Amino acid sequence: VQFAAGTAPEGPVTPRCYTLTHSDMTGDLFLTVGPDYDRAQISGWQTRLMRDEVLGEWIDGENGPALHLQCHVSGGLVVGSARWRDAIFRRELPLVLEALRFGDRHLFDAHPELDQTPIQIHFHARQARYNRTETWGVPADYDLGFGGD
Repeated sequence: VQFAAGTAPEGPVTPRCYTLTHSDMTGDLFLTVGPDYDRAQISGWQTRLMRDEVLGEWIDGENGPALHLQCHVSGGLVVGSARWRDAIFRRELPLVLEALRFGDRHLFDAHPELDQTPIQIHFHARQARYNRTETWGVPADYDLGFGGD
């Protein structure tokens, strides 16, 4: 986990953005937490072609903060059909949410109320059946139990 300038492990809650990518070769996940998305992390040719990154941020709403994640299912220079990509995102999202919850565990330790805030997943696609927003529980659902260290 990398924390960009202006962001500490314990906060602030907003602005706080997550940029999560992975290596197809090793399967390693790379998470950057910062006041904005890590544009350098998603500017490589393979990432721009595959668009398999997950971007997230805390947004203050009427009912308090919520965690919003963005998944690019179709459109632009994207490899694979929307159906195939949607299935992959859905299969991998629990791991993504576990990685995000673990990677930012110090924030959740400092602000335990965030563990009970809704997670909104925005699937972006040209096709209406794949272009939708869903609630995927709360961060506590993805706590692996390692706690702060």
